[in-house]
Order: sequence, then C-alpha cells, then structure tokens
Amino acid sequence: MQPINISELRRNRFALAFFFFLSGLRFASWASRIPDIQSHLHLSDAALGSVLFALPAGSMSGLPLSGYLVAKFGSRNILFLATMLFPVSMIGIGMANSSLALAIQLYFFGVTGNMMNICVNTQAVSIESLYGRSIMASFHGLWSLGGFSGALIGTFMVSMSIDPLYHYLWVSAVGLAIAFCIYPFTFKNEVKTKHKSKLFVRPDTYLLVIGFITFGSMVCEGTMFDWSGVYFVKVIAASAQLRTLGYVSFMSAMATGRFIGDKLIIKFGAKKVLQLSGIVITSGLVVSVLFPYIITATIGFLMVGFGVSAIVPLCYAMAGRSTKMAPSLAIAAVSSIGFIGFLMGPPLIGYIAQAFSLRISFTVIACLGASIYFMAPRLKEE
Repeated sequence: MQPINISELRRNRFALAFFFFLSGLRFASWASRIPDIQSHLHLSDAALGSVLFALPAGSMSGLPLSGYLVAKFGSRNILFLATMLFPVSMIGIGMANSSLALAIQLYFFGVTGNMMNICVNTQAVSIESLYGRSIMASFHGLWSLGGFSGALIGTFMVSMSIDPLYHYLWVSAVGLAIAFCIYPFTFKNEVKTKHKSKLFVRPDTYLLVIGFITFGSMVCEGTMFDWSGVYFVKVIAASAQLRTLGYVSFMSAMATGRFIGDKLIIKFGAKKVLQLSGIVITSGLVVSVLFPYIITATIGFLMVGFGVSAIVPLCYAMAGRSTKMAPSLAIAAVSSIGFIGFLMGPPLIGYIAQAFSLRISFTVIACLGASIYFMAPRLKEE
C-alpha cells in the first residue's frame, strides 16, 4: 500500500467539495424558478404535481445504471460525463414551452443529476476512508451551501425579471468553466471491492432499513425543494421578493446542520441523531401549517432544514461502508429506496392540494416525516 499523500488528499477533498456545491447550485437554480415556470405554462397545482413527477422518476430509474457505470468505469470518469450532461438538461428546462416538453427535460435532469450524485458520494466514501473519521456530512453541507447560493441567485434573478432560460445559461456557463479547472484534482484511486459489477443488486436487510429512513427524509426534502416557493405564494401570500424566503431558510438551515452533523453523529450516535431529526422535521412542518405567516413559516422551514440535514449523508456513509456490495452499488440501492419518497412527494402534494389545500398536504408530509423517529431504533449500527 502506498503511503497517503496528505496534501494530495486535501486537494482531492477540495475538488470534490466543489462538485457537491455545483450539484446543489444547479438543483436550487431549477427549484427557485418553479413558480415562474408554473405561471408561464399556466399549470394548475395538480398539473404541476404531475409534471414534477418526472424529475424523481428520472432520478430513480437512472440509479441502477449509474451505480453500474460507476462500479465498472470508476466514479471519476462518470463524474466527467455527468458534469457535461447536467447543464444540458437544465437549459432544456428553460426552453420548454409545454408541460410535455418540461416533463421530458425534468426526466433527463433527474437521470443526469443522480449520475453525478452517485459519483460524488462514491468519491466521498473513498476519501472519508482515508481520513479515518466522519466527513461525509460536510460534503453534503457543501451541496446545501450550493443550494443556498442557488436560491439567493434565483431570488436576484426573479427581482430583476430575468427569464429562467438566461438564468440557467449563466449558471451552466460559470459552473462548467470552473469544473474544467477543478476536475484534474478529483480523486483517482477509489475504494476497491471484490464484488462484480451488476446492473441490479438486491440490498440486504441492513441496507433496506437505511433505505427506509432515507425514504422518510427525502419525502420531506422533495416537498421543500418543489413546493416551498408555491407554499409561500399561495398560502403565505408573500410578495414576489419574499416568495423564495422559505426555500432559502430551508437550504441555509440544512447547510448549517450538515457542517456540524459529523460532530453530532460522533458525540450522540446515529440512532439518537436520526430520532431527533424526525422530531424536528415534524415540528417544523406543523408550525408552518398551524401558523401560516411569514415569520412563523420561515421558522418552520428552518426547522425542517435542520431536521433533514444529517439524515441523507449519514445514510449514504453507512451504505458506502457495506462489506457485501461495492460502494457505488450500495449507495445506489439506498438511493433507489429513498428516491421513491422523493418521487412520491411532489405529485402527492399537488393532488392533495387540489382536493383539499396546500396546508392539508403539508400536514400529511409531516406525518411521513415522523416515520423517521420510529424507524431509527430498528437500525442496527455496525
């Protein structure tokens, strides 16, 4: 075994942190303009929910292929491919002139986005193993920081009445320019396993439990990503300048929670952190439903952000340490279960809102978030 080059390892970590940041930035750029796109295409809440179904559908359906490609060709090579394809799909969203065109572009956006997701998390598992301590949450913190930055940029673009297409073109051009400079420093020697690459792998009981916890968290995340702006417009009646406040508060709290998440996991253990997360998520959603005002809803969305912050990075890190499956395949397996929740959330919100109200739909999601509290004790820490 070759000795670890600390300076090179730090460069690898910095480079990977940028790609986490870039992924969050691009996703938030899309999410921050959902109300504009809904208005431009004259979509009802139910119609928007149906169209939003395409994004997590693309994410989930592309996961087995992504895990297979990363296991076979290496996370670094597929990361380059995903980096080139991801902005193409985002620009396509800005060009969509019908609900069908938007759904197709969102599907492609989901596929390419999760290809990058598997790549960066597989790289993170390898770098974390060399550091010898928990650093996964900090990587996801950079994703959230990218999301927070994307939300702020989106707020600026909305205030300047800039068309979503030009917004997406600007983000893509700057992101690609920096990515070309950073890519040479990404990690080249990821963790090797004895397992052969397979397109479909059945997760064991341990991974299933992790997957179900991820499911609960991603239902809540999907709700915040896709519907926070709409909630602030239709329930809170926020002005155009404040309609992204809920999303910004959620993303900022999630980023903050992820930067301290590693310390909390080390100090209190995975089960306690997961249970507390479930309580905070549910409480935040309940506050925003019972008190639909700017200040209280913002506080509620902050709580949801703190609640979900540690769950996905913790679950991915645990999956990546599986001794029965290659890291990329284990992460893909857990992500597949989790993204069923991400897939369910947006259309569920739309259909319930159409039948009753957005406040009722958020109450249902609060109940799903509470499932994390009850699932955590079933997790056997290895």
